Amino acid sequence: MTKKILVVDDIEINRTLLSEILRDSYQILEASDGEQAIGILSSGTEEITLVLLDLLMPGLDGYAVMQYMNESDAFSRIPVVVISADGDAETERKCLKMGASDFIRKPFDNITVKNRVKNLAELFVYKNQLEDLVSVQTEGLNHQNKILEQQTEYIKAVNEKITEVLGTIVEYRHFESGNHIKRVKGFTKILAKNIAERYPEYGLNSKKIGVISDASALHDIGKIAIKDSILLKPGKLTLEEFAQIKEHTTKGYEMLCRFTEAWDEDYADASKKICRWHHERYDGKGYPDGLKGEEIPVEAQIVSIADVYDALTTKRVYKAAFEMDKAFDMVVNGECGVFSPKILNCFREAKLEFEYLAKRFKEADVESYSRF
Repeated sequence: MTKKILVVDDIEINRTLLSEILRDSYQILEASDGEQAIGILSSGTEEITLVLLDLLMPGLDGYAVMQYMNESDAFSRIPVVVISADGDAETERKCLKMGASDFIRKPFDNITVKNRVKNLAELFVYKNQLEDLVSVQTEGLNHQNKILEQQTEYIKAVNEKITEVLGTIVEYRHFESGNHIKRVKGFTKILAKNIAERYPEYGLNSKKIGVISDASALHDIGKIAIKDSILLKPGKLTLEEFAQIKEHTTKGYEMLCRFTEAWDEDYADASKKICRWHHERYDGKGYPDGLKGEEIPVEAQIVSIADVYDALTTKRVYKAAFEMDKAFDMVVNGECGVFSPKILNCFREAKLEFEYLAKRFKEADVESYSRF
């Protein structure tokens, strides 16, 4: 495509001289005043490579042309070389400030005009090509990002569905209401949010909180491997029976390890930690591995309190429900095992939120729950 130069000057001889200098390399467009120049520019600037602009013209002068180019953003793609007899330093500064790329004083030298036009034209052609390339690449990246965002949302939905379905299997296995899982997920999210605000050292953010609360639905999945005669026994368990109950942590962990490739790594990791270690206690007296203190993953520590509180405040086959104040005191005072002091602080702060959620999900009919 032939490059076009727009020559704007009210004196015909000046336009002719400039045309002769540049004709070998460029197609020349001419305008005798600012109004004609603006008309040409407004009809399309895609093919115009550079503007040679006189300042002093009847009607609309060169300043008016530059003002139009500023307002239309033409300066971003078309360089302007001002050629003027009014060559004092103040005039040159004004033109450059308005957006002109160069300033040549009349009378002009042929070689000077030719070289400066060539250099500027090539520079802006390269600049425009580069910007167009970047624009195309940016558009492509934006499109790819949208696809990735859609895929991420889809994967997240799949992960949530997997945990929901698996958790529901446990509830059906025990003849339980799905509200148990919903409550534990709710308590988990409330507690995790409080921990994130008070103790940033745990590294909890909104994404991780969501993963932990979703994964909490699988904390008792191992119970599907426990006999009904033990799981639903209304009386006190023997030592042997309790040992079998405790195996739900390791059995569930083993189950999850078998199909972790089917879901997101973050969900798989959180689910396995919660499933195996939600019965560990801060003093090392929990099970199955006797982990102590911060050896216990924070995911498991959070779900541990959520699960215990729900077990205390709901009716189970082996006990009646405790009042919420009583259940709160039992957790805080260590009657259900020792918990992290930091997480207990957050549990205290979240007391009213826990009670509100428990009341919202409280069912009118009598429910039967498995023992924790």
